[in-house]
Amino acid sequence: MMKDEQLLERIVLNPKVMAGKPVIQGTRLTVDFILGLLAHGATENEILDEYKGLTREDIRACFLFATKSLENTEFMPLMAETA
Repeated sequence: MMKDEQLLERIVLNPKVMAGKPVIQGTRLTVDFILGLLAHGATENEILDEYKGLTREDIRACFLFATKSLENTEFMPLMAETA
């Protein structure tokens, strides 16, 4: 199993690539794009089949990057709760 640092090295930020959004190294696939695919029901295998060269570790790196990015963030509810 890869350590956090090894996974996070797979995610890069470059102002010249995808307007500086975090992307999987060597691709133009943004972290939010991959997470969006998963959120909308795509499976890991479907993503790997569609985007040759992508690895399971790349997908795990997206999850870890998002987790680390949100660790110290406070949120306001997106919707008001209804009783």
